[in-house]
Amino acid sequence: MSLIEDLAEKLAADTMAAMDEHGDDRLWVDVGNYIGTSSPSLQEAYNAACRIFLAERRGRKYLEDKIARLRDKPA
Repeated sequence: MSLIEDLAEKLAADTMAAMDEHGDDRLWVDVGNYIGTSSPSLQEAYNAACRIFLAERRGRKYLEDKIARLRDKPA
């Protein structure tokens, strides 16, 4: 991985943790806009990492809900 991808992934992970802690589900957009004024390249890598983290969360939630429904379904 390149330096920019490493930095973007770390910043995205930290942002996801802050979103969870403070309940601000749009914080990642604010951070992305802020860093974009200094480095569009970092912003692009960061936004991609955030979208991947968010998609994984949605997918995991769907899977967990689906498994719970299947377990509760009468045989």
